[in-house]
Formats: sequence, C-alpha cells, structure tokens
Amino acid sequence: MKSIVSALITAAALAVPVSAQTILFNDFSSTAGLQLNGNAAGVGNVLRVTPATFNQAGSAFSTTAVNLAIDASFSTFFTFRITNSGGIIDGDGTGADGLTFTVQTVANTAGGSGGGIGYLGINNSVAVEFDTWDNGLGFGDPDGNHVNFDYNGTFSSAAGAVGVGNRMNNGSIWSAWVDYNGVTDSLELRLAESSVIRPASPILSTVVDLTTVLGSTNAFVGFTSGTGSAWGDHDILSWQFRGTYDPIIDQPGAVPEPSTYGLFAAAFLAAGVALRRRRSAKA
Repeated sequence: MKSIVSALITAAALAVPVSAQTILFNDFSSTAGLQLNGNAAGVGNVLRVTPATFNQAGSAFSTTAVNLAIDASFSTFFTFRITNSGGIIDGDGTGADGLTFTVQTVANTAGGSGGGIGYLGINNSVAVEFDTWDNGLGFGDPDGNHVNFDYNGTFSSAAGAVGVGNRMNNGSIWSAWVDYNGVTDSLELRLAESSVIRPASPILSTVVDLTTVLGSTNAFVGFTSGTGSAWGDHDILSWQFRGTYDPIIDQPGAVPEPSTYGLFAAAFLAAGVALRRRRSAKA
C-alpha cells in the first residue's frame, strides 16, 4: 500500500506547477494587492477603472510582479460591466472608451485618456483591447465596438480587430478569458455576454513572443481604461489569474474542469478499493 500511495503522491506533485502564481478577486470589496493609478478606485464591490465622467484615465495592476522565467505562460478570467454611458455619440451609440487587460513592466502607471483607453504610452506591454468608441483608423479602430491585441503602448492596425455583435457598454456583465501559452507563443481571447461558460473557440488569436515584447521575465498584470468627451463607468467585477497555462473554466454555473487534486483523490480511493478486494480474495 505504501508503494501505491507514494507513487500517487509523486505523480500528483509532478503534475502541479509549484511555482505558478495566482491572483483571485471574487469581488473588489478590498483592493489590497493592487496598485491603483490615475482615476481608478474601489467602489463598493467593484474595481472602477474609470468613472462616468469626461477625460479620465485609470489603471490597476498587481503590486507583485509575475515571474515569467519558466515558460512565460498565463491564464486569466475576469468579468466586466460598462454602465452610465453618456456624452457625445459615434456611429455605434453613446459611451466610451473601453478598457484593456494589460501585461507590462511598470505597476504605477496609467496611459492616455479618451481613445488612449488608459493604455496609450505604456511601453514594453501587451494588451487585450475592448474598445467601445470609434476613434478612426489612426487608433486602429474599424468601428466603435471591437476587440484587438495591442503592443508597447500603441494600437494595432484595424485589420486585426474583430467586431463584437452586441455593444460591450450595454450594461451586461461580460466574461473574458485570456490564455497565453509560452511554449507555442499562442495568445487567445474568448468573450461571452451574460454567461460564464467558456466558449469552445477564441474570438481573437495571434502568435507573439511575450518576453521579447516585454524585455523582461517579470511583469505586472491588470487593467486600464479611459474616457474622453464620451464616458461610462468601467467596472471589473471579478478576476482570476494563474501564472501558468491553465485555461479557466471552473466558474459558477459552468461545467467544472477536473482538478489535479480531484484526480489524485479518485486514484487514491480506487487503489484502496483494489487493495481491499485483493485482501478479501486471499482470505
């Protein structure tokens, strides 16, 4: 029995990445562990990256750097909601300007307001952009409701953007999954409205060498947002981050993924049952 237990423990230990760093906010009643910059603030149970007023820029990043030295991988899931839209109107409606999930090398910085989405000017960075205002092709905007990947504090070409069917500032709770596999250099975004069920396919994907862009094996992770002559409350409601490639699907209401510890427990139980049967047969 000792040899069976020992083998199972060894297998479980090898399967769990002991160096993986995690961040978990079921809500933001406390923002401990976050560096809040610009107009970002904790408001009730949400992280309000920018409030619903004009010319705001805010960001919130982990106070502790994530170590990317092993394989530079990560998986993250967060929920966001944009409400109280107002100000001038573009072709897609009222409200602006959106938000980003950003990986970068300096925690205490926020980028440009308005079309800068709190990201413009943040060097050595990779961002996932959720854009809700059409600033034109100069900002890489094909319309006022799309997603894209951005690098080094600038906005990518509109050719790479993907339009989103419903407006992301419609007051719904949106769910986003971002996964980066440092072995294959694959970066993927999945997006769902009013659902925590992980989509089977990404809405956006690319290949990028994250550590080359960052110029470092340590990085801070978090969110940016901005408003201009149009605005909205840009709120992050919950956030999970894992410092390894481990796609997150175990959200309330979703079909849970089997955990390593669950598999270990099942194997341990099965081994015990088998041993008892052998003993009964000998008796």
